[in-house]
Amino acid sequence: MTRPVVLIAEELSPATVEVLGPDIEVRNVDGTDRPALLAAVQEADALMVRSATQVDAEVYAAAKQLKVVARAGVGLDNVDVPAATSAGVMVINAPTSNITSAAELAVALILASMRNLGRADASVKAGKWERKQLTGVELLGKTVGVVGFGRIGQLVAERLRPFGVNLLAYDPYVNHARAAELGARVVELDELMGEADVVTVHMPKTPETTGLIGAEQFALAKPSLHVVNAARGGLIDEEALFDALSSGRIAGAALDVYTSEPPSASETAKRLLELDTVTLTPHLGASTVEAQEKAGVAVAKSVRLALAGELVPDAVNVAGGAIDDLVRPGVALADRLGQLFTALAGEAPELLDIEVHGEIATHDVTALKLSALRGVFRSVVTEQVSYVNAPVLAEERGITVKLVTDENSERFRNVVTLRGTLRDSSVVTVSGTLSGVEQEHKLTEVFGHALDVAMSDHLLIIRYEDGPGLIGKYGLRLGEAGINIAGMQVSRAGSTRGAEALVVLNLDESVDREFAEELGATIDARSIHAVDLVF
Repeated sequence: MTRPVVLIAEELSPATVEVLGPDIEVRNVDGTDRPALLAAVQEADALMVRSATQVDAEVYAAAKQLKVVARAGVGLDNVDVPAATSAGVMVINAPTSNITSAAELAVALILASMRNLGRADASVKAGKWERKQLTGVELLGKTVGVVGFGRIGQLVAERLRPFGVNLLAYDPYVNHARAAELGARVVELDELMGEADVVTVHMPKTPETTGLIGAEQFALAKPSLHVVNAARGGLIDEEALFDALSSGRIAGAALDVYTSEPPSASETAKRLLELDTVTLTPHLGASTVEAQEKAGVAVAKSVRLALAGELVPDAVNVAGGAIDDLVRPGVALADRLGQLFTALAGEAPELLDIEVHGEIATHDVTALKLSALRGVFRSVVTEQVSYVNAPVLAEERGITVKLVTDENSERFRNVVTLRGTLRDSSVVTVSGTLSGVEQEHKLTEVFGHALDVAMSDHLLIIRYEDGPGLIGKYGLRLGEAGINIAGMQVSRAGSTRGAEALVVLNLDESVDREFAEELGATIDARSIHAVDLVF
């Protein structure tokens, strides 16, 4: 029997190769040598890389029998996931391999900033002895705000408790019980910024979180504040950070990540290099021997599962394992509905029903539940969300999840619905279906409004009280901003003017949060949501 071929394109540990086992043929190639990679991948069943090898549509086209691409690390910047999905290639990574390393670095940066360790090191090496000038402050008794209370944020909190700090946590999806266990008080961002002596950021980077801490937040801060970002570049507005530091508005900062890397590549970030009150490291969050080893071993185990046709815990684009052919097209739809639900809800639900209606409900639709949960958490956690860890993430946040199946469907052949109850007892619902030969994703209901509209990559959803001229107002405003409306549908709850109406617009490009809020204010919208969907 022919052994499957695993092509290793970058250096991996001996332990990683050992996990693959003798029943797999291991070959090696320099992934940065493009012609060699394209030639070698033609006979590969699996491709294993780190960060230097670019895996794109050209690679998938050359690799006719490729089944899986494994990135031995957390990020997937060098792997074209949509192209892999189109080619039917599974992509896996090691989403939790670096969480301990990242948490430890955040704690180290907090201490380095508060005790001026970077400046002290440079001073002594320069032959100076500036003890008085480099006086720092203790952590004991200080208030530390953790922005983003997922796995890494919680690990940071656990490690800070022995220092005798007061912990605050901000995260719309935080499990309040878990926060209480760790001694953290859950607050809104503005309150955290006003009370904290230290702020450490551990959020995923999304359109909503980019620039999350900016000039308005720094204006609330104590002059003693130190801010730390070891998560994603751009979560802290670098221009606003420079202004706050250079004006003495805050005391210090420590950064491991930047909007552009290295920071010298960006004029904005480059200004931070001039300041003595900033401690900078070159994106070292995952750079430990242990994290690298964990990543390699983890993806090697997943590669074995993928080649055996079994469920793969860390698959990021397709649900590993057997899925009925009639169910499989709905996996991507459920994921996107999950993303849309999160954007509309704005916080974690206490209860989440994932409903599958129609003839598809006669089959095993567990994959749709897992995919919907994966979509729900895509933009609210720092780690990569998989089909296996998504239920764990829900449990950690105290969300009760239920799969509901019903063979009857009134309007469409098959419908997937997400129905979530929030903490204030309000209910958010989104529904979708697959339409036509091309299995187009369509929205069939949002907030109780019946629809039949394409679900494009860029959506703008507005709720408002119906009245004359409102559609013209937001159309004009979008036109003035150079944003094209590719399609739209309006739905009104009642038959009279003044009833709640909802409009879904398919746009040709993204709309940022600030523009959406401005547009909502212009037309006095009850709520407005700019949503970018991926799969």
